[in-house]
Amino acid sequence: MLCPKCHSLDDKVIDSRLTKEGNSIRRRRECLQCNHRFTTYEEIERIELLAVKRDGRRESLDRQKLLSSLVKACQKRPIALEVMEEAIAQIVQNLESLQQQEIPTKLIGDQVMEQLRKIDPIAYVRYASVYRAFQEVGEFLEEIQSLKQPPMTY
Repeated sequence: MLCPKCHSLDDKVIDSRLTKEGNSIRRRRECLQCNHRFTTYEEIERIELLAVKRDGRRESLDRQKLLSSLVKACQKRPIALEVMEEAIAQIVQNLESLQQQEIPTKLIGDQVMEQLRKIDPIAYVRYASVYRAFQEVGEFLEEIQSLKQPPMTY
């Protein structure tokens, strides 16, 4: 690690600790040339996931946008925000496990529906009605009937 004072590359780690969140490591280092002490942080490098829209446009996968869609689907339902945030974390983890940077929005929507199906059937049908753009009552009925069947696994 480059010393911020003398720019030497020779240092030693004095102390290592996990951060409070547990997603990075804080390291205290000491330069072997000038004895200057400094702190560095080490964390997992994540690739930025891109959502590929139906029309071919690409935009960053926005966790807040995902959360907003879950909040709308779960509106006036007894579902804690923490449950929705855990669902978003699971969705992002599933998408990252694909090891692809570009993810079609259809796959993202399917992941959201899978999580909502586990959380609440009403929220699931609400989201499905918008996501699949239901035009007739029969489509609602088919989706409700599908809730009686076990969810598909990917």
